[in-house]
Amino acid sequence: MVAEDDAKQAELVRRYLEHEGYTVTVVEDGRAALDEVRRREPDLLVLDVMMPRADGLDVVRILRAERREVPVLILTARSTEDDLLLGLDLGADDYMTKPFSPRELMARVRTLLRRNRRSADPAPGPTPAAVTAVTAVTAATAATTVTAVKDTALSVGTLRIDPARHEVSVAGTPVECTPGEFRILALMAAEPDRVFTRQRLLEELHGFEKYIGDRTVDVHVMHLRKKIERVPRRPARLLTVFGVGYKLTDPAKKAPRASSS
Repeated sequence: MVAEDDAKQAELVRRYLEHEGYTVTVVEDGRAALDEVRRREPDLLVLDVMMPRADGLDVVRILRAERREVPVLILTARSTEDDLLLGLDLGADDYMTKPFSPRELMARVRTLLRRNRRSADPAPGPTPAAVTAVTAVTAATAATTVTAVKDTALSVGTLRIDPARHEVSVAGTPVECTPGEFRILALMAAEPDRVFTRQRLLEELHGFEKYIGDRTVDVHVMHLRKKIERVPRRPARLLTVFGVGYKLTDPAKKAPRASSS
């Protein structure tokens, strides 16, 4: 389903989607989008932000409050970071800023539909023989390993993470983290200066957070920087390694230059 009040833009998106073999329904305002999602349960919602009657962010907020799991791809002319992050925080799965490449839009659509099909299919379980083998290998060490991970406090410079108490502090000052933020921070703190790819960080969140898209890691990193960095726009702890991912480091150590994006 496409929710877009600009007739030319809606027609462009519709034509590209139909060319890819999709059946497309187009609506022109936020209220109609809500009504159609409730009635038809589409496989994907391509949603403009600036629409009459209810804007796209309100549509996402209401759909997620109703526990509707339709994947949402936001199209927006707003390019400020806060606007984009707000859409993702509300539960959108991905976004594109206008003007956009129709070919990239189709690629994003295919990715979201593929991911949604995988999450809907039950994961194949191991065979009984495999279960027996794994159990024989791991049973003796599982309790010890889990206890060690849960009880070990982690420190990177003045940043301290206590998994047992689910507490984070910087130079003794408590920091409130969401469960997803905490999982990413604890994973990275266990191996300071290691570069973690976005894919690896996404894997840490899969099965733990309900709505996950390609931008989820970036959202968590942005929020973490606001909480643990002295100057979030010039991070010294949680660094971007351009083209690879992120790493957590002690700012007291001399680190190689890294991007803050």
